[in-house]
Amino acid sequence: MLCESCQGKEAKVHLTQVVDGAVKKVHLCEACAAESGFDTHGPVSITDILLGMGGEKTSSVMPVRESTCPQCKMRRADFKKLGRLGCVKCYEVFSDELVPLIKAMHRGEQHVGKIPACESLRAQVSVEIAALQKALSQAISTENYEEAARIRDRIEEWREKMTLKKEASRES
Repeated sequence: MLCESCQGKEAKVHLTQVVDGAVKKVHLCEACAAESGFDTHGPVSITDILLGMGGEKTSSVMPVRESTCPQCKMRRADFKKLGRLGCVKCYEVFSDELVPLIKAMHRGEQHVGKIPACESLRAQVSVEIAALQKALSQAISTENYEEAARIRDRIEEWREKMTLKKEASRES
């Protein structure tokens, strides 16, 4: 297979990208891959790939600053190498790197998968109460106090359901 960039040499670097759900495969020779910023001779960690820190081109786009956790003394380079953090404080220190990484790994910011059956009602109640509290704030800001009172009562009903469910689960 020929390199898709220069069309002259044999492709030895094969990359697969998923962009907006579509899979795109790229086949490059070593020279074109190196020109694109991929280090074809050194080891590549999954953290480098996910964080976009693998090649020279990305380092010019993303400023590199050497962060060190004051609690466990983990350095940014250690985080890149290990692919995991050393302590709770690391989440704050490396937050600039973590936020884009997590967003790239997940489709959204809210869990939409399966949950344990025992947590189902609690999750439903939490979502419902959050929506009602938002509606309550809106009703109060528009000075619609009758609607605000109805929403307040519905919030209390949901909270009672949750309390009853907790008491029932403690008894069993």
